[in-house]
Amino acid sequence: MLNAVIIACPCAMGLATPTSIMAGTGKGAESGILIKGGEALEGAHKLDTVVLDKTGTLTRGRPELTDVVVANGIANGRREEELLRLVASAERGSEHPLGEAIVWGAKHRDLPLYEADAFEAVSGGGIRARIEGREVLVGNRRFLSESGIPEDSLAPKSEGLAREGKTPMFVAVDGELAGLVAVADVVRVEAREAVERLHALGLEVAMLTGDNRRTAEAIARELGVDRVVAEVRPEE
Repeated sequence: MLNAVIIACPCAMGLATPTSIMAGTGKGAESGILIKGGEALEGAHKLDTVVLDKTGTLTRGRPELTDVVVANGIANGRREEELLRLVASAERGSEHPLGEAIVWGAKHRDLPLYEADAFEAVSGGGIRARIEGREVLVGNRRFLSESGIPEDSLAPKSEGLAREGKTPMFVAVDGELAGLVAVADVVRVEAREAVERLHALGLEVAMLTGDNRRTAEAIARELGVDRVVAEVRPEE
């Protein structure tokens, strides 16, 4: 007697699954949602945390210049306008949204800008440029500290700006602390609703950013974000 096992699989089943995955991932891509593949999509139901970037994701990514602070007792009586002119001239070589905001802010004040003799972008730190024979550094507090420039005298002012949700940047000219410039990025109107909907799905929402911790925490409080990982360098 011949024993046999017959297995049948409808063609529609084998075709429908990959087709639906391709259609779904393609539709997601149109909305800016990139899915690595079918395996990643299948495992999505196990997610417990969603990690979001800040600038351009939770915020509009169009920051504006808000403050220019000149350090006390700096040489040559440098004024706010001259400080901003130096910083904006240095930032002309930068493609970062914060740098673009500073340049736009200077132009809005009708300040003529210098030509940079040299420019260097330091990943996760700031920029270094030579303007009219002067070395100008613009960046976060760690960047200036690592460059051997004490920044403690402006730390309280920087922290105050950060608590307001602004991003402060330290400025040094010729190895001397010269001041601060600050920019603010408006939170997306739809960001809070998105975070609330993720919470409704039982997901924890985290924010990952290279911005300073106080600024990041101010944005997180406004949006109801659960966890903040701030001051992260690109290589991290």
